[in-house]
Amino acid sequence: MKKDRTDGRGIVSGQASSDDIVCESGIRPLFLKDYIGQDRAKENLKIFIDAALKRGEPLDHVLLSGSAGLGKTTLAGIIAGETGRDIRTTSGPAIERPIDLVIILKGLHEGDVLFIDEIHRLRRPIEEILYSAMEDFMLDRVINKGVGARPVRIRLPKFTLVGATTRIGSLSSPLRARFGIILPLSFYDDAQLKDIVLRAAGILQVRISEDAALEIASRSRGTPRIANRMLRRIRDFADIKNGGVIDSETARDAMKSLAVDRNGLDSVDRAILESMAFRFRGRPASLDSIAAAVSEEPENIEEVYEPYLLKLGFIEKTSRGRQLLPAAYDYLGIDCGSL
Repeated sequence: MKKDRTDGRGIVSGQASSDDIVCESGIRPLFLKDYIGQDRAKENLKIFIDAALKRGEPLDHVLLSGSAGLGKTTLAGIIAGETGRDIRTTSGPAIERPIDLVIILKGLHEGDVLFIDEIHRLRRPIEEILYSAMEDFMLDRVINKGVGARPVRIRLPKFTLVGATTRIGSLSSPLRARFGIILPLSFYDDAQLKDIVLRAAGILQVRISEDAALEIASRSRGTPRIANRMLRRIRDFADIKNGGVIDSETARDAMKSLAVDRNGLDSVDRAILESMAFRFRGRPASLDSIAAAVSEEPENIEEVYEPYLLKLGFIEKTSRGRQLLPAAYDYLGIDCGSL
């Protein structure tokens, strides 16, 4: 078993295999055969991995984009599992100084997978260190200062960088161009989420009916992370109120208690829509104004809540701000002409 390799501040977690990247319940798949959904991305990724293994080369750098909870971290672990490599994990906000990234890169071994979550949040001076590391597997450094300063190039082991982002448009063009494989992830349909719920229930040894699994799936906002989280919470209700069995009635009652409606919207979603309808009277509103109105961080609204409201066709982004669409007024039971 290999020891963890870090910079002493917990920026990178080391592991002997991809197993440690799974969440505490152990329900994340480790190989592509167990990964449900994202069929096009999965099929392409398998070809890229098989081709790299056939040539005896590291997989090209991979950029995974999509809303939170769609499986980017899971796919990073699967890339390590399928290639039989170690994975080192960190995130954009955790890398505060250029030296932090230098230490991470110098600690890699041949063939390692380096996973950087929220890669769009890397600061530019830190991001620039990645350019030669990704292209040439070299680290450009300056030794000494002043008149004695001299550039040196340090050879790095060949590695695969897997970056994950919820905001691909926020990545600089030079960084985005250095990824040979770009895989956008989309929202899941109810049938796929039902399969994910049933698979997770089997791992967690939860007794659940197919109707209940579909009920959970239909309220999971097209997102596996939410489906798995709701399964665990509904399991709590079932353990206390229904002998540990999740049937459709138990699932509906639990989600009512959790304030999750048939559309998968919760109290924060409704507060966002209601503030746009009543406080701003249907006029375009800035993200910061909406966030202040509902006491949420703007980034949280933009990354967690807004993507699904956009998908439902409840809001739209305009040059003047976020604006409600007719479907949102119908959902709220409001005659927009009366505002």
